[in-house]
Amino acid sequence: MDFKSAVDRLRYSATREEIAEALGVSFYSVAQALLPNDSGGFRKAPPGWEQGLAKLARKRGGDLVKLAEQLEREAK
Repeated sequence: MDFKSAVDRLRYSATREEIAEALGVSFYSVAQALLPNDSGGFRKAPPGWEQGLAKLARKRGGDLVKLAEQLEREAK
């Protein structure tokens, strides 16, 4: 999986700002890595992005499970 695909899959549960924070880079570094490869402003994804995004995805997944559980309890 490439950086753009991973960020796209996280887009509904994390903002670009949150992704940047998880990777320890600026918002602009993330934005530049999401540009088309042939764009003048394109930059490579930050080193270690796979581990950073995996950690963020796991956290958000857990948060969503907790939300689902709360909603189910309240619906009873």
